[in-house]
Amino acid sequence: MKLSAMFAPRDMTEGTPWKRIIEFALPMLVGNIAQQLYNTVDSIVVGKYVGDNALAAVGSAAPIFSLLMVLFVGISTGAGIMVSQYFGAKDRDKLSHTIGTCITLTAISSLIIMVLGVIISRPMLELLNTPEAIIDWCHQYLNIIFLGIAGSFYYNIFSGLLRGMGDSFSALVYLLVATVLNIVLDLWFVAGLNMGVAGVALATILAQFVSAALCMIQVLRMKESFDVTRATLRPRSLYVKQVMRLGLPSGLTQAIFSLSMIVVQSLTNSFGEAVIAANVIIMRVDGFAMMPVFSFGMALTTFTGQNIGAQKPERVVKGARDCILMTLGVSVVMVSLILIFGKYLMGLFTDTASLVELSNHMMRILALGYIATGVSQCLSGVMRGAGDTMTPMWISIITTIVIRIPIAYLLAYLTRSDEYPVGRPESLFISLLISWLLGMIINWIAYRRGKWKTKGLTTGQA
Repeated sequence: MKLSAMFAPRDMTEGTPWKRIIEFALPMLVGNIAQQLYNTVDSIVVGKYVGDNALAAVGSAAPIFSLLMVLFVGISTGAGIMVSQYFGAKDRDKLSHTIGTCITLTAISSLIIMVLGVIISRPMLELLNTPEAIIDWCHQYLNIIFLGIAGSFYYNIFSGLLRGMGDSFSALVYLLVATVLNIVLDLWFVAGLNMGVAGVALATILAQFVSAALCMIQVLRMKESFDVTRATLRPRSLYVKQVMRLGLPSGLTQAIFSLSMIVVQSLTNSFGEAVIAANVIIMRVDGFAMMPVFSFGMALTTFTGQNIGAQKPERVVKGARDCILMTLGVSVVMVSLILIFGKYLMGLFTDTASLVELSNHMMRILALGYIATGVSQCLSGVMRGAGDTMTPMWISIITTIVIRIPIAYLLAYLTRSDEYPVGRPESLFISLLISWLLGMIINWIAYRRGKWKTKGLTTGQA
């Protein structure tokens, strides 16, 4: 394949489905791993050069940040679905207005989250009973991240637009550049200049701005597929409504997930700094374990969107079957690696032996759940790509609110003892494993019902 072709939109409505999915998913997998390095390098640097409490502080900030990302998640999800379907349908006018509308909406949402985040971050940390030893670091980290939020938002929206048109390679290259920059700045700011948690946050936002700028340049070069003009940048109610209709359920899903994280974070905080730090380590390793799963799910979303736009639902079914089989194979390998090398992975974040043991023990509880999550991501990817974003939202509500949170608190209550006055910390991870397993079953039932087949924007039934 020529280099120029790798930086171009890719039509996924022709060719062997599994090959098209692989071609699209592999660059995105590398990109997702690189993006995960942002948070992981942050954690490793603060854990090694500042201490375990600083590591806990960076991780404790995540639920609040995720909650305030809700508006943007809705915009980016709606944009990806619309772009993939209009690109598949070869509708240049609607594709142009969709892209222009999303660029403008991202600017507005960045401003809102920047102001709101700075105002509410401290009260939210206090509401969660964040330990005094880490609350100031958490607050400092969040404020810097929120002030630079536009870089993250625009990278994600522009990379989403590129993926919707089948170009997962460009975003990968630009993200790799930014990731290397992030690592260099992390070491310079924290190890060299002793800036602590603030240095980690500053390195992250600077690197995100670089990746956003590079992706924006690539998007604006794709003049053969769409137009970006003053007219298309002016939000039109039709496209704003479509973005919100398709994206709001995913935004609400993110809100539900974030609220559940906050509720569970409150329980996590009650176990003390050691469990908080262990949870941060687990979530960082978890992020890498989930990357292949998320990459296949996102690839299947674009594959589905383009083929639904091209009126080829039978091709979607074939692609979904192929993708699930590939995801299962990759998930089994990932679980095996976690079980064999988990202890060494945990040791990257801290030199505290007891913390390594605790983290590895909890990670083993979650291991089987990654296989179930792989299936769930593929099935929900099909539904979202087809335009059925409501069903994954309801499944998320069931698995997080109805299943995960009550089980976590119930298990903690039932395992209280003199040694564990607030319950055993395993409760956090057993409840998550159960929610993943039941989520796979519910997603499979929803997929088999086939409601997603009637939701395409180009079918007249959306």
